[in-house]
Amino acid sequence: MRIAFFTFLIAMVAAALVTPAVRAFAVRLGVIDQPDERRVHREPTPRWGGIAIYLAFWVAVVPMSLWLGSWSNALTAILVLGTLIALFGMLDDKVQITPLWQMVILLGAGVALTLFGIRIEGVTHPFAPLMPGDYRPEYWLPLGLWSVPVTALWVFVVTKTVDAIDGLDGLAAGVTAISASTLTLMAISEKQLAIAIPASALAGACVGFLRHNINPASIFMGTVGAQFIGFVLATLAIVGTFKVAATISVLVPLLVLGVPFFDAFFVVSRRVLARQPLHKADMRHFHHWLVGRLGHRRAVIVIWGIGLVFSVAAFTLYRMTR
Repeated sequence: MRIAFFTFLIAMVAAALVTPAVRAFAVRLGVIDQPDERRVHREPTPRWGGIAIYLAFWVAVVPMSLWLGSWSNALTAILVLGTLIALFGMLDDKVQITPLWQMVILLGAGVALTLFGIRIEGVTHPFAPLMPGDYRPEYWLPLGLWSVPVTALWVFVVTKTVDAIDGLDGLAAGVTAISASTLTLMAISEKQLAIAIPASALAGACVGFLRHNINPASIFMGTVGAQFIGFVLATLAIVGTFKVAATISVLVPLLVLGVPFFDAFFVVSRRVLARQPLHKADMRHFHHWLVGRLGHRRAVIVIWGIGLVFSVAAFTLYRMTR
């Protein structure tokens, strides 16, 4: 627990200190988010804040992992593939990559993740009884070759759903901090340092970034931040919760990431009913709906609360099967 907390503090302080320099860098290069009819902010605001999250994450993870000897394939995958995703995210924040190319990049990253030995190898039967202990073969559904496309789809969906909730000041960073903290607690209970360290670093980096991203935000994390943290969460969920010897191993990561998944369901349902393209950006997200009723800050706090409830439920179920 102390190691995870120390990692959290390093990342938090690093993100808080680096973000102003990143903001100045974004302003100098003209990476500015301009207000329009589908955005809630009223002043031009720099993007690329995710660069600070990315740097703070590695400032905490690299020395801690090397010192404790907990470096893993998952960290190597995050270093290589996460960096590529971050670079494409920077490009998107600058010139806007088409949705098709974003899909290709993220699905490709998901396929590449399997080359590092990280994949969803199977799932437990959805009607299996809740019980502690190891997997029961009769409830285990191996995916075989389907593990590659399923893993790629998981990475794409998680990354895009996290990206999609980055529509209010502090929302994505706060929700990610809650989800990553939950993964940290699960990893600590299993004595899995290889997961606890990056998960706590991600949580710390997001909390440190919130110092500058809370309403009214002085900088946005942008695609570079949203898709990087989404990819890290997706990877850690595979290595952590999907590997758990429990009959609810599928439900746990879905609850940990409950807010972005709920928002995605909310958006897709409303677009289908309105007969609009699923990829077209609009103001139909759950957080936009809440802002119209509660105001910006209250909407963010409510969604943070929902995320906390989802995470507590996930951790409770997780502990019930240990």
